[in-house]
Amino acid sequence: MKIGAYFKDNLYKLLVFIGCYTINLLIFLAFKVDKSVIISSSVLYIISFLLILLIPYFRKKKFYTDLLANTLALDKGYLVLETLNKPEFYEGELLYQALYDINKSMNENVNKIEESLQDFKEYIEMWIHEVKIPLSTLVLMSNNHQEQFDKKTKLQLKRLEDYVDQVLYYARSENAEKDYLIKETDLSKVIKNVGLKNMDDLLENKIDYIVENVHHKVLTDAKWLEFILGQIINNSIKYKRDIKNSYIKISVQDEKEKTILIIEDNGIGIKESDLKQVFDKSFTGENGRNTNKSTGMGLFIAKNMCGKLGHKIDIESKENEYTKVYITFAKNKYYDVLK
Repeated sequence: MKIGAYFKDNLYKLLVFIGCYTINLLIFLAFKVDKSVIISSSVLYIISFLLILLIPYFRKKKFYTDLLANTLALDKGYLVLETLNKPEFYEGELLYQALYDINKSMNENVNKIEESLQDFKEYIEMWIHEVKIPLSTLVLMSNNHQEQFDKKTKLQLKRLEDYVDQVLYYARSENAEKDYLIKETDLSKVIKNVGLKNMDDLLENKIDYIVENVHHKVLTDAKWLEFILGQIINNSIKYKRDIKNSYIKISVQDEKEKTILIIEDNGIGIKESDLKQVFDKSFTGENGRNTNKSTGMGLFIAKNMCGKLGHKIDIESKENEYTKVYITFAKNKYYDVLK
């Protein structure tokens, strides 16, 4: 609360004071009042006026200063009322009550929206589980009766299955802590499962799936890590270069305090200007616009889930040469001691 702005807001009081003081001075002069009386009265007038202005200012200053500062400091500004003491001046009491009523109304509406979103999320999850049953049946039929399903049909079924999984994991990502279990996981098994799931796509696109030095254990959730790794592998397949020796190479770099999973391909790469945004929601970049294959959600969900699991994900790339994705797992010394 700035004192200059406060005085400016109370300028009308100063004008009234000057007007009253001038009239009073003229009366004193008309009746030839002694100069000492005029001076004493003038000093008393000025002191009284300043007190009338300054006392309310200092009473209000702390409340309004705290209100502004706390609102800016809080991530959720609507909780500012919880940080304030109830003011002892009438205007402040009115504002405090208004903020209380607004906050109460907003919380009621937020609760209704959250309940509605939760109901919708539960419905989406239920629908996905239901639709996965006939979809899995179709995939199984396509594998058991290959003469009845051509490659294009199998490819579309695989894409449909991937998109359904992506929706499911995205729906769960906001409350992922209820769905995952962190435990010691063998990276080689996760990598093998992802390779088997994408085997048809890898063979169809003539991409070598190279695995080196991956027999390491990390603390993660195997199911979620398979999904994350699957999104990265799918991107590598989508954006392969039209060359004979296409490959996806997966390796592990084991260090003292961390383990780094490296997924490398020699595909079309990523434009340098797009690298900072590849993990943004719905960002497809130049590659996605050119091929119309990308939703821009895979890496966004992967980044989100890595954060939930306590992992770090980074990417580096050079156009028409390579792309490398790094997933870093921290080592937990406390876990090593207790296990």
